[in-house]
Amino acid sequence: MGELTTLARPYAVAAFRRAKETGAADEWANQLAFLAAVTADARVQRALANPRVRREALAQAFLGLCEGRLNPEGQNFARLLIRNQRLNLAGEIAALYAAFKAEDEGHVDVEVASAFELTAEEQASLGRTLDDALGREARMTVTVDHDLIGGVFVRAGDRVIDASVRGQIERLAKKLRN
Repeated sequence: MGELTTLARPYAVAAFRRAKETGAADEWANQLAFLAAVTADARVQRALANPRVRREALAQAFLGLCEGRLNPEGQNFARLLIRNQRLNLAGEIAALYAAFKAEDEGHVDVEVASAFELTAEEQASLGRTLDDALGREARMTVTVDHDLIGGVFVRAGDRVIDASVRGQIERLAKKLRN
């Protein structure tokens, strides 16, 4: 995962800089999210991994799939990724771009997994705690993951807070093994 982030970072930085220059941060975010969704398809992944597919043919077919969803700069960006054999990084590029955009806007996107459905009051309290801990407004996406047994698992960019019962059991088991 770290290697993918390293490879994707220059593309995400370039896209973010261009978006800031043109005042089109939301449009770039939407285009990158769309590229990530298209490249996540198993059929597209097979085509990307096939060494017999010529890059020009791949670019033409891929841009055909994206017709009407990418502006000219988005199309050029996709062509660049194809030419450099980096289209498979679209998901990582989109994630990095979203993090850059969130930081620029003064907030952080936070994924929260909870063992049980959180009430509005619990979400508000957790949000305030995360705002204080992260030093920025935490925009939470909350999901339920019963495998956690109890507690929450929080991911904010590259920062992880595992306050779940499953995490505690795993840490205890690791200590007992050592």
